[in-house]
Amino acid sequence: MLTAKKPTSERIDVRVDVSAKRILQEAARASHKRISDYLLESGLAAAEHTLANRRVFALDQQQWNKFQAVLNRPVKKKPSLAKLMANKGVLDQDSA
Repeated sequence: MLTAKKPTSERIDVRVDVSAKRILQEAARASHKRISDYLLESGLAAAEHTLANRRVFALDQQQWNKFQAVLNRPVKKKPSLAKLMANKGVLDQDSA
């Protein structure tokens, strides 16, 4: 999260229609922030949320127990998968 104000050196330009700009300005004003600060903080929060959803999975106790059971179950041999993995793929071929 953005905690301390750091010197900025990069610029991002965003084009919006009149009604979108008006809504963003009102939200920034209601938050007692400049529109740039409001957009940056809101955008970073949304980006962190998006990225967290890709690497953090929240499970309740029942879901966690099921997940653990799947991880702990014995490995099953899968001949078809073993055969597939034994063959070289397109990217594994020699370039000669």
